[in-house]
Amino acid sequence: MSREPDISLRPSFFLPHSHSCAKLISAFFDKKEKHATRPGTRAATKQDITVKGLTLGFHNLLSNDIGIDLGTANTLVYVRNQGIILNEPSVVAIEKASGKILAIGSAAKEMTGRTPGGIEAIRPLKDGVIADFEMSERLIADFIRRVVKHKYLMKPRVVISVPSGITEVEKRAVRDSAENAGAREVFLLQEPMAAAIGVGLKVDQPTGMMVIDIGGGTSEIAVIALNGIIHNTSIRVAGDEFSEAIINYLKKNYNLLIGELTAEDIKIKIGSAFPLEKELSMEVKGRDLVAGVPKNLKISSAQVREAMSETLDIVVEAVRQALEQTPPELASDILERGIVLTGGGALLRGFDKRLRQETNLPVNIAEDPLTCVCRGAGKVLEDFNKYAKVLEKSRRD
Repeated sequence: MSREPDISLRPSFFLPHSHSCAKLISAFFDKKEKHATRPGTRAATKQDITVKGLTLGFHNLLSNDIGIDLGTANTLVYVRNQGIILNEPSVVAIEKASGKILAIGSAAKEMTGRTPGGIEAIRPLKDGVIADFEMSERLIADFIRRVVKHKYLMKPRVVISVPSGITEVEKRAVRDSAENAGAREVFLLQEPMAAAIGVGLKVDQPTGMMVIDIGGGTSEIAVIALNGIIHNTSIRVAGDEFSEAIINYLKKNYNLLIGELTAEDIKIKIGSAFPLEKELSMEVKGRDLVAGVPKNLKISSAQVREAMSETLDIVVEAVRQALEQTPPELASDILERGIVLTGGGALLRGFDKRLRQETNLPVNIAEDPLTCVCRGAGKVLEDFNKYAKVLEKSRRD
């Protein structure tokens, strides 16, 4: 007759349900406390358990926390104690007839502009907010599944960065998408604050600092002090509009039609916001709108700068207005410390020089500006109590 296994000593992480996990871990510790320990050792407590030499908190054993930079162009995911482990385009490819998802992320982005009639590659986020609720939910769910490998864990607690200028309805859409995608709790973190924390600025100090985060859908300009945003300007003009300006410029001046991916490639390779010491050039392939056939065209960085000039002016003007509305004491701090530039837009050649010329202030580009917001969300996860004041708990009505 086989002996019945003692489930109280069975490692709880083999069980699929967190409630059962908690009960059995409790039973495990209760049983351990009944036995005397050897000299020089102590009984394990419910606050920690050693697994393969690592001491983990009771809550950490059951769950993991995730920070998400839910961007218009790219989504980055930070997992507590692991760092940024996912960076994918915010694109979903679906079959129109059935609504079946064919690809998410990089594979879907490669299909953009190349899909047959029955397939569509869509970007569920526009201007930094959710435009397609269902697709956003499925995008977030897919990314969470990729980073949470162990199905035994509790649903993760999620910190999501959002533009500072979004409405309550837009916040609710982000929260609902994350909860439906599998989040246990959802906390919202404003992007400028996340960027400042990610850069390493001491946001809890009374000293003012200005952060400009230029993403794919929005440009965020914020003055930060004492764990709060003193003044913020959020405009829906950013990297996507730079690309759109290049498409319109080539269409209007050269009758050449190009796609989104080509425009983005031009922006990255030869785009600039300020005259370069040595101007760049590249060959562009597109469709001739007059002849209707494929066509090659060589364009220079000066032409691309001209194409983006009006869009860049909007961002520069928003920075000027933000500075005009900054309290004088904080303005003196900014004069001393300068402006910190983050986001993908910070990588545009000469953008810091352009802002320096327009504002007469020091402008510093953050290290690895593309990941600043996600790193900020990660730092919040690593020290939740310290940064609790900068978070907004999103609750159901």
